[in-house]
Amino acid sequence: MATRGLSDKTFDLVNKIFVLIVTIIIIYPLVFAISASISDPSAVSTGKMWLWPVDITFKGFKVIFENDAIWLGYRNTILYTVLGTLLHLIILLPCAYALSRKEVMGKKLILWFVLFTMLFNGGLIPTYLVVKSLGMVDTIWAIVVPGVVGAWSILVARTFFEQNVPDQLVEASRMDGASDLYTFFKIVLPLSAPIIAVMALFHGVSLWNQYFTALIYLTDTNLFPLQLILREILIIHEIDTAAGGGAALGDSLVEQVKTAALVKYAVIIVAALPLLIVYPFLQRYFVQGVLIGSIKE
Repeated sequence: MATRGLSDKTFDLVNKIFVLIVTIIIIYPLVFAISASISDPSAVSTGKMWLWPVDITFKGFKVIFENDAIWLGYRNTILYTVLGTLLHLIILLPCAYALSRKEVMGKKLILWFVLFTMLFNGGLIPTYLVVKSLGMVDTIWAIVVPGVVGAWSILVARTFFEQNVPDQLVEASRMDGASDLYTFFKIVLPLSAPIIAVMALFHGVSLWNQYFTALIYLTDTNLFPLQLILREILIIHEIDTAAGGGAALGDSLVEQVKTAALVKYAVIIVAALPLLIVYPFLQRYFVQGVLIGSIKE
């Protein structure tokens, strides 16, 4: 085994230090938000709380979860995320697999149209008019259908299929009398767990954080996703604080300001926590799928 020189050891040390710094930069805001959501707002504003909680209080979370609408928001967001992700995969995977096969006629032309959508967008007003003309305004379809599949997803999944589904395997299944559907569901999909996990995570996160689309297409509060519900809670407390509404309830204006500050950080945690819980279970597929699906040999 060759002995590592001083330059190699120095390079490794610099890399480790760099990775450590980047990790701290990424993790610190999350730790700070968690600590600030359960700390005395005075300690946060004065800088006494910079990492670990100080004078722990759960008043911010209490305010959020006392609002019954929060559970409606969770229900709607989970529904949009699950339904939208399933629809995304149902359309994406067959399309990407078909475009990865050499024998498909007109493949280059279809890919050109796919790439074209990455360069140009219809714009907000035309898109709204299309959604309205289809009768999807104020329905769950206004959230899950627009943008259900993107060009980037198709290209990444296509590259994955080209590199990880050997032509010999497909030809062997055909020689055994297997149909294209049987080959896709019984042979291709079992080999595609990494890219399925990656595409599901990417699209699921996008749907979970859906805010602007819901703000445009939804007016029925019973259909509001979690992000809009949290926005309303935040706005209500900011308005109450600005108007001094807490004084009528026996709370001082100072307490109202403190509660509003707690709610701001608690909203971040409530919105992000489910994704933070799910991600570790998909991490190994996520890394593998991105690396394999993003590199063309």
